[in-house]
Amino acid sequence: MAEMHAKGIPGLDRAAPTTDLPVLKPVSDTVRETWKWPTIEGVPRLVIHPWMIAFAILAFAASIGVAQAQSGTAKVSFWVAFPQWLPFIMEGFVLNLLISFFAMLIGTSMGLVLGLAHVSVHAPLRKFAWFATQFFRNSPWLVLLFCFMLLLPYRVKMGGNEYDIPAWTKAAFALSLPIMANIAEIVRGAVQSIPTGQWESAESLAFSRRQTMWMIVLPQCFKRMIPPWMNWYAILTMATPLCSILAVQEMMKSTREALNALGDKPELVAPFYTFVLIVFFIYIYPISRWTIHLERKYAVKI
Repeated sequence: MAEMHAKGIPGLDRAAPTTDLPVLKPVSDTVRETWKWPTIEGVPRLVIHPWMIAFAILAFAASIGVAQAQSGTAKVSFWVAFPQWLPFIMEGFVLNLLISFFAMLIGTSMGLVLGLAHVSVHAPLRKFAWFATQFFRNSPWLVLLFCFMLLLPYRVKMGGNEYDIPAWTKAAFALSLPIMANIAEIVRGAVQSIPTGQWESAESLAFSRRQTMWMIVLPQCFKRMIPPWMNWYAILTMATPLCSILAVQEMMKSTREALNALGDKPELVAPFYTFVLIVFFIYIYPISRWTIHLERKYAVKI
């Protein structure tokens, strides 16, 4: 039959009959087979290509070159001023990390509770969780910073003693609110992604809803939540320089104060701020690469 059809079609007279059909593999499986994360004794390592280091060095050197072109004395001023103010600037970066750590800790804790409220059996609780999530998720971060920096007290009185509230703690709490809303969406999506068969199997074994959630559903959700959680931590860290607008002594404010202390030297602005950019990149880039690795590792196979 195959030979008759081949003879009836021009150009296919010499085509040999075949019974082998091509088998197409899913794209995701093909990617998993060809792409392997480089490891050192089984531990995934950071992939830093030489061109990345070269680009960072060239960018910093170019900013210094711009400073030299703008002023003949910039060469001396930069190499004298930068080492002098470097410890002060890096102290500000430590405060950036503290703000990001505490904001992520508070936001994750509240976001977990709010995310579980999204899947509650009580309708009023679900509506409240939806409103809180949408409100803080769609609010500008800078506006939240201004509101909470001005609304929260600068000093509290406890047990007859007065205690000052540092500005960076209020900034960390303000930044934790949009993180809370986004973590709540991550938790809700992870819980709802669990197949209904898991719930039905647990119900057939006489598990309560609380037992099913904590012993069966949430353990499966953690792996799915880790990559987006790390992604939001990277976004939060990049947003911490916003606190400099509200007199929080973080890296951007420290850099600005260093430039003000050096006097009228606009040629130093480019190299100083380029250094700040490079420091943030060096810290955040490994987090983004690790997030990609975890996304591939914990990808749900359908």
